[in-house]
Amino acid sequence: MSDTSPSASPTRSTGRPTIRDVSRLAGVSFKTVSRVINDQQYVSAEKRERVLAIMAEIGFQPSQAARALAGHRSHQIALICDNPNPWYVYEVQAGVRERCGRDNVRMIAQPYDRATPALLDAIVALIDQAHPDGLVLAPPACDDARVIAELERRRIPFVRLQPGGPIDGVPATSIDNDQAAFDMTSHLLALGHMRIGFVVGDRSYASSDQRLSGHLRALEQAGIGPDPDLVRQGMFDFASGKAAADAMLDLPHPPTAIFAASDDIAAGVLVAAHRRGIAVPAMLSVAGFDDAPLAQVVWPPLTTIRQPVRNLAIAAADLLLAPGDTVERRLDHSLIVRESTAPPPAA
Repeated sequence: MSDTSPSASPTRSTGRPTIRDVSRLAGVSFKTVSRVINDQQYVSAEKRERVLAIMAEIGFQPSQAARALAGHRSHQIALICDNPNPWYVYEVQAGVRERCGRDNVRMIAQPYDRATPALLDAIVALIDQAHPDGLVLAPPACDDARVIAELERRRIPFVRLQPGGPIDGVPATSIDNDQAAFDMTSHLLALGHMRIGFVVGDRSYASSDQRLSGHLRALEQAGIGPDPDLVRQGMFDFASGKAAADAMLDLPHPPTAIFAASDDIAAGVLVAAHRRGIAVPAMLSVAGFDDAPLAQVVWPPLTTIRQPVRNLAIAAADLLLAPGDTVERRLDHSLIVRESTAPPPAA
């Protein structure tokens, strides 16, 4: 016996088919159709087949509203992202959007502005208004204790992209920034460089300290003690790279190589060298981090660390949309050697 009595034979409805058309033509309740749409239990095989057949016959496509009503889901996830590098932001958004597209889920991008006192209020408003099924937290939001505490209090699923601290059971995706910086510094040491400058990224990003740690570890392993004059603070941008390079190149004993914590910083280092008539890499080797498109258009093209930003974002969205036993996914980085590094000039 069906849930309701059909009021019409299974023929195509006029106008755009609705969930109520499916209910009427299949002779089942609205709730039964909703369960079929959301692939839920408590629907017999016969009724499920009947509903699917009617949906195919009349060309019914479940709307996001219908899915949300039936399964208490919005079929939307929110990305909280902030980075001074437009390329990085684009790659993260593209990765999350690509993975969402496979499940017909919408991505909502919310800027993360640490400077605004209303930051937490803005994220809470997003949750209350859009009701996302979960969130992807990109750096530095992934380490914001206020945001994490609020999401945990509301029991909203979230994934951390490149977190700086322990994951504590929260799903996360990352590369090993410490090891990546260790690999680059080891490459410069293998070329024969003994005085290697390092420009640190924005310290509000955990990756900055991780990369500095890897750099110093490689020096220590090579028997080279830290030199405060050869570590300069940057902000993941061109201007800070140029300023840091100018300061190091003004030293009585300047470095023969400078490793920058991002390609944007490295571009500033290159300009500082070019303006002084310092040939790269004959007189100064320069290395970056990211392998952004910029790395191949500056001169000379940058030796850099390639981090798979888009794949990290895809993996983060996948952990949110298809959760399983895996809590952390760590992706591999690559050392990309180009023309900006070479052995130091002979003494």
